Amino acid sequence: MAKAATITMLDLRRRAIEIVRSVERGRRLIVTYRGRPVMRLEPMASSQSRKDDAFYRLGEMYAAKGATLSNKEIDDLVYGT
Repeated sequence: MAKAATITMLDLRRRAIEIVRSVERGRRLIVTYRGRPVMRLEPMASSQSRKDDAFYRLGEMYAAKGATLSNKEIDDLVYGT
């Protein structure tokens, strides 16, 4: 896989549409804020959003738990922490 190029937060704000289109075409980018890398932008493969992903089952987990889930419980369910 090719190394990700680096862009600044200002670049992202000024050229958002152009950058999103570039990522859609397969380009990977690292966004920096005040000189530090803060996020990665990369294309999503359709296989990355799986139906069995806990995130998509939060509604049914919420109902089974009696309609109360704390942030910690959600993190535990989604991330297995």
